[in-house]
Amino acid sequence: MIRIKGIHIPVPESIPTPPEVRLFARPHVAVDDLVKAGQIIGEALENGAPVHASVSGKVKSIDDFDPVTGKKELSIVIASDREQALNDTLSPPAISNRAGFLDALKNSGAVGLDGIINAKDKLDYILVNAVECEPYVTSDARTMIDNAADILAGATLLMKHIKPKQLIICVGDNNPSAIDQLNGLTPPSDNISVRSLPSMYPQGQDKVLAHKVTGSILNNHCIVISSTALSVFAKYIKTGMPYTHRVVTVDGSGVKTPKNLIVPLGTAIKHLFDYCGGLTDDATKIIIGGPLTGKAVPSLDMHLAKTHNAVLALNEKDSEPPIETACIKCGRCIARCPTNLMPSFIEDAFTQKSIDMLSKLKVNLCIQCGCCAYICPAKRPLAQVMSLSTKMIENTQ
Repeated sequence: MIRIKGIHIPVPESIPTPPEVRLFARPHVAVDDLVKAGQIIGEALENGAPVHASVSGKVKSIDDFDPVTGKKELSIVIASDREQALNDTLSPPAISNRAGFLDALKNSGAVGLDGIINAKDKLDYILVNAVECEPYVTSDARTMIDNAADILAGATLLMKHIKPKQLIICVGDNNPSAIDQLNGLTPPSDNISVRSLPSMYPQGQDKVLAHKVTGSILNNHCIVISSTALSVFAKYIKTGMPYTHRVVTVDGSGVKTPKNLIVPLGTAIKHLFDYCGGLTDDATKIIIGGPLTGKAVPSLDMHLAKTHNAVLALNEKDSEPPIETACIKCGRCIARCPTNLMPSFIEDAFTQKSIDMLSKLKVNLCIQCGCCAYICPAKRPLAQVMSLSTKMIENTQ
C-alpha cells in the first residue's frame, strides 16, 4: 500500500446554475416538458433507481447516445430556467416498517446502497466508507466534516431498520476534523462506532476496507456504503429532497484555482473549470475521478454523474507517459498488490494470450487500484495489462 499524507480540504462553494444538464436515464418525460428540481424524470440505466432533475427548466432533448464518446446511452438534456424551482410534491417519506425503509433508500436516488436494498441474509457489518485516499480527491472528506450529523442520523436509521450486528464509520486518519466531529456526536454504543484508519492507498477500496476492518472478505454478511450515499439518504429522510447535487473536487496541476464545488448532477465539466479560473496554458489531460483509478476523457463537454467525486486537469509534465523499460524482476508489484496477485507474471500470460494461465493467476481478483504500475521502477503498463487481462477472461466466459 501507499501512504497518503495530511491533506488540505477546501470548503465547498456552490457554482451558478449551468445553462443545461445531461442526465443518463430511461426517460419518464418528453421533449418540451417542464420539470422542477427534485422531480423524477426517469430511471437509472443500470438498476432502475429513480433519476431526479437537478435543475428546473424544459426538457430540451432525449438522445440515445453520448455525443462525446459515441456510446449508445439514453440521456435527458434539461435547459435550465435558472430559477431552481422545487418539485411541489417533495416531502419526507413516511416509514413504518422495513419495506418502507428500503423503498426510501431506493427513492432517495443515492448510489451504492444496492447491497443493503438487496440483502437477504442478516448482516454482520455495515461499513461506512470515508477513507478517501487517492491524491487530490477531498470531496468525501469534506462531506464527512460538513454532514457529520446527517451521517450519524443515517447510521442510526440503518441500525433501526436493517439491524446489522455492527455499523462502523471508517475515516482516514488524515481527516482529524471529521473524526473529532463524529466522535463528539456518536453516543457510546456496542453497535455504532467510529474507526480511524491509516490513510494508505488503496484502503478506501471496498474489498480492501472490508478485509482490513473485519478480517474477512466482502460478502453477503458485510456491506460497504459510501459516506456520501449515507449523507444523501439521511437528508432525503429529513427533507424529502433526493440526490440532485454533490460535492466535487476540482484540482490538479492544470487548474488555476483548485476548489471543492457543490454541483448539480449532469453539469458539463467545462463549467467547473470556468468557475475555478480556467485551465493553465499547459493543461493537457482531463481525468474524471482520482489520478490512479479515474478515466481520461476526450472533451470538456463530459457531464458529471452521481459517482463522479473529482475532476482533475494535469499539465504536460504530469501527464507525460513514462518511458517503459524491460521488467527487472524486482517483485515490487507483487509486494505492493493489496490482493496478493503477481502482476509481472500476469503481464507475461497476457502477452502470450494464455487464458489458462491468467485464470490460474486469479487475475479476476484484481481491484484495478494501479499500485503495481505506480511502484514499478521499469514503468511497465501493469494497470492497463491487469484491466485488459480481466476483460480477456470475461470474454471467454
